[in-house]
Amino acid sequence: MIKPPASARKPGSALLDWYDAHRRVLPWRAAAGERADPYAVWLSEIMLQQTTVATVKGYFERFLTRWPTVEALAAAPLEDVLAQWAGLGYYARARNLHACAVMVARAHGGRFPQDETELMALPGVGPYTAAAISAIAFDRPCAAVDGNVERVATRLHAIEAPVRQAKPLIRAKVEEMLPDARAGDFAQALMDLGATVCTPRTPDCGACPLASGCVAFRAGAAERFPVKEKKADRPKRRGAIFILQRGAQTLVTRRPPKGLFGGMSAFPATPLTRDVAPEEWLRFAPCEAQWRALPEPVAHVFTHFALTATVFIAQTKASPQLAPDCRWAAGRDLGKEGLPALMRKAALAAGLSMD
Repeated sequence: MIKPPASARKPGSALLDWYDAHRRVLPWRAAAGERADPYAVWLSEIMLQQTTVATVKGYFERFLTRWPTVEALAAAPLEDVLAQWAGLGYYARARNLHACAVMVARAHGGRFPQDETELMALPGVGPYTAAAISAIAFDRPCAAVDGNVERVATRLHAIEAPVRQAKPLIRAKVEEMLPDARAGDFAQALMDLGATVCTPRTPDCGACPLASGCVAFRAGAAERFPVKEKKADRPKRRGAIFILQRGAQTLVTRRPPKGLFGGMSAFPATPLTRDVAPEEWLRFAPCEAQWRALPEPVAHVFTHFALTATVFIAQTKASPQLAPDCRWAAGRDLGKEGLPALMRKAALAAGLSMD
């Protein structure tokens, strides 16, 4: 059957044709014609929040190998999940991941809800993630709008308002494109289009199945969209990290369950979410010792601030009185502690092995 030209067909149909020929192969994605596993879809979507596909692939495969079902993940200690998550950042996602698994296992019999509203009642599942799970795992017609999809929609319609203000309009435009069938493929097709063709810089408009109807392309202004608000400069903060060794052991602490690095293993440190002046640093040392500051601090950029932390190191032969949340970790096991990236930087600066 001869297909009408793309300009005469619904954009969703042209996009699906393109997807059938160019879909990415991803560890969590079902093969063509197969139904997606809701657990794999949910796990990947949580991991992909503010993280690249290349980074997530290895983590996803390790999680799925260790915890192949949502019930298995729910039964795991939170500490193990946090340790396995180490390096992915935004650690509240890991705590919500575990809480969500527990809720699905206990309150839903191990089955993810199919409806967007029910999905949003789960920990860590917002509007985008709920729409993505509902569409991809259950083939429901939902507008799953992530950053890639926002870019495609704002270019298609040359939306002049900054993305934050334009979100309702962008969602409405995506809903207008929804095809009569294959909602899951459509959602993934839009994501793939944004990731591989309609890229932030130098988009390949000649390869785009939606180019004939793209207002920004016709105006030669694709790279001007989406319009972004000017970002405020991140506040700069100072602090210190303390690495105390006793023979082959290194002192670690368990961070409070809520807040930065919540529930994770870390080295003792100054409060990391506020600026701490240098003259105050040693007040936060875990004990009295001959502390020596390394000449080069470690730097780390968080979502809302940038931190420069001076690393102090010391050796002790005694058994100093320590806070209840401190313990000694064997040096050979330090790499298994699941230290967050900032703490790994400090360890490496101090010459500790993280293998």
